[in-house]
Amino acid sequence: MTEIETIAQELKSSLKQFENFPQEGILFEDFLPIFAKPELFRKLVKAFQLHLGDTKIDYIVGLESRGFLFGPALALAVNAGFVPVRKPGKLPGPTLRAEFQKEYGKDSFEIQEGVLPKGSKVVIVDDILATGGSASAAGELVSKAGADVLEYLFVMELEFLKGRDILKSPSFTLLSGQKK
Repeated sequence: MTEIETIAQELKSSLKQFENFPQEGILFEDFLPIFAKPELFRKLVKAFQLHLGDTKIDYIVGLESRGFLFGPALALAVNAGFVPVRKPGKLPGPTLRAEFQKEYGKDSFEIQEGVLPKGSKVVIVDDILATGGSASAAGELVSKAGADVLEYLFVMELEFLKGRDILKSPSFTLLSGQKK
């Protein structure tokens, strides 16, 4: 077993499950207990850092809101800047916008214009990969800014929703989630 697999196994055992949340028929795996224990939080960041290896990364881009929980710590660990992608109206100054499809309608994300230098190397992070819509929109924003998406990183993935199929760059998931 690799060090990443060992860490993933330990992290998975700390998750809490909630049936019928946020709606009937869903088994919600809550990874927030990882952040309550500093040693687990460090291991989460270390697993991603081990995965990235010596890859030269200029920026970690974190999606609102749970990508904000570990994105800045990972950015520090890999000596990169952190840039947030937010819901509309949350960032000052001129922004770039990308829309994405949700289960019940559309939503959009924004990133500040000029925050990512052209040609910079970016890794996008979020908590869960489900349908891939929000992650794909973040990738579109990075591309609009003129930067390059090296990879997407997720804590969990709901594989049965096939979200990785719409991503235009490789993706890595530390833990797999509920299967349908």
